[in-house]
Amino acid sequence: MASMRDIKRRRQSVSSTQKITKAMKLVATVKLQKAKQRAESTDPYFNYMYNTVCSMLAKAGAINHPYLTAGESNKKAVITISSNRGLAGGYNSNIIKQVTGSELAPEDVVLYTIGKKAHDVLSGRGYEVASEHDNVMEAPTYDDAKMVCDEVLEAFTSGEVGEIYLVYTHFKNTVSHEPKMLKLLPVEIDEGDVASDDPDNKMIMNFEPDPEEALDLIIPKYISSLVYGALVEALASENGARMQAMDSATSNAEDIISDLTLKYNRARQGSITQELTEIIAGAEAIS
Repeated sequence: MASMRDIKRRRQSVSSTQKITKAMKLVATVKLQKAKQRAESTDPYFNYMYNTVCSMLAKAGAINHPYLTAGESNKKAVITISSNRGLAGGYNSNIIKQVTGSELAPEDVVLYTIGKKAHDVLSGRGYEVASEHDNVMEAPTYDDAKMVCDEVLEAFTSGEVGEIYLVYTHFKNTVSHEPKMLKLLPVEIDEGDVASDDPDNKMIMNFEPDPEEALDLIIPKYISSLVYGALVEALASENGARMQAMDSATSNAEDIISDLTLKYNRARQGSITQELTEIIAGAEAIS
């Protein structure tokens, strides 16, 4: 059985850790409120942009454009969005599982990582990392998303990669976050937009000045918007996951402190009882 001194030291250690987890929970809560408002205001634009471009391309007819057909390369560019710091529960591990558990062969994957955690783990497992953008997750902006997209699109148009995927965490609410893998290029057309009975969906889309030039302008903005939306949602999800993790850690620390306090009191009571027994035994011996 541990001594009273050992129990007291451990209780003090757990209490100090609990103060840290409380402080981290408060910081994550404040950051979450800001990130949540940003994510909720961005989400409608994110979804509308995705649905609009897919619907537009479904009505465009047969257009021969590089953004609409897979490249000859077997390589797949995967943009992963994780965090730079840990202590966020399963947030980062879920992103890693989306990559490792997908149907994409590791030797065919080229990573463009945003956030240190996914980069460190996946590069350690043998995945090729084309570039890393760790500083983006501190305060993501549209320019950051555009910078990453320009780099990946250059690899796509040059034939280095044949497909582009995005792996991020979708922010549903404070306690619910869903890891997702989204195919960005070639753009996948929803057959429902074509098969609908609505006459407007059967009308052919006309482009000015011509389809190729229009798509050269639309698709990069479309990809940048999706990546920016993913960055905003990922930041909110990260802070939400960290807040929950620190809340659980604080509760667990409270349970441990209660258990150690009970053990300390029992040990102290046992020590007092032993001392009294020894005193009584000594007094009887003298008399």
